[in-house]
Amino acid sequence: MIDLRKIFGRSIRSKIMYGLSFLPDKPYLRLFYFTTTGRRINFKNPVGYNEKLQWLKINDKRPEYGPLVNKLAVREHIEREMGKGSMFPLLGYWKSFDEIDFSKLPDRFVLKCNHDSGSTKIIRDKNALTEKEIAEMRRFYTKRLKKDFFYADREYPYKGLPRYIMAEQLMIDETAPEKSIEDYKFFCFNGEPKLMFVATDRSTSCKFDFYDMDFNHLDIYNIHPNGDKVIEKPIMFEEMKNIAAKLSKGMRQVRIDLYELNGKIYFGEYTFFHGGGFQLFHPEEWERRMGDWIDLS
Repeated sequence: MIDLRKIFGRSIRSKIMYGLSFLPDKPYLRLFYFTTTGRRINFKNPVGYNEKLQWLKINDKRPEYGPLVNKLAVREHIEREMGKGSMFPLLGYWKSFDEIDFSKLPDRFVLKCNHDSGSTKIIRDKNALTEKEIAEMRRFYTKRLKKDFFYADREYPYKGLPRYIMAEQLMIDETAPEKSIEDYKFFCFNGEPKLMFVATDRSTSCKFDFYDMDFNHLDIYNIHPNGDKVIEKPIMFEEMKNIAAKLSKGMRQVRIDLYELNGKIYFGEYTFFHGGGFQLFHPEEWERRMGDWIDLS
């Protein structure tokens, strides 16, 4: 098989795979996995973490996961599990961009889609938006609303979700208002958090730093490089671990994203397929160790 990684860049590979979206799940995943990792999937005996994520896409389709990845529907679940006010305040949601009445929104807010990943746009001053910027956002979100996010990576919880644009309050760290807030992402296996990373500098040059459950820094690289600054252990780290364990109970594996902000813990999102299951962990021992944590029996 030709290694498309050596021939085409990432954007070209994505367009090729989009053109092949008519393929059934298993052959599509075999090809996409190879073009992104250079490896072949062994569906009969998967070993590594990302390989097992592909296995789960085919063999562990649970309908109850759909509402958990739906950024609107999950709010009811989180309120039940964590209490009211455990998510950033919702300002509204709409079926199309032209339904948004910007005059009724605060000066600062966040726009995103409820049915996908990567559609977040931070508006720090709506009065400074130009007509060109608004037109670009209209095109962006109109395009996003037309796509069923499932077909990109075959992440089955997203299949057939209702599609909306939603606005949330832009939260700030009262001790450092200009600083991007940090999120803490816990990899959980059968309700036990075993590994996490901190995402920093999201609005500039994103960094991922990995830690064990005692907050010891780990020599792991995945998607983004490590940062060059010391990250202090969150004050509410133990409580975040307990929340991650509670929210992931009964799930083979899932990533629970949380924020610690102004003395309170907020829920971010459920992620059942980190990096779509196409982003290998380095060194290789971590790809295998994390794979061992996923029980497929």
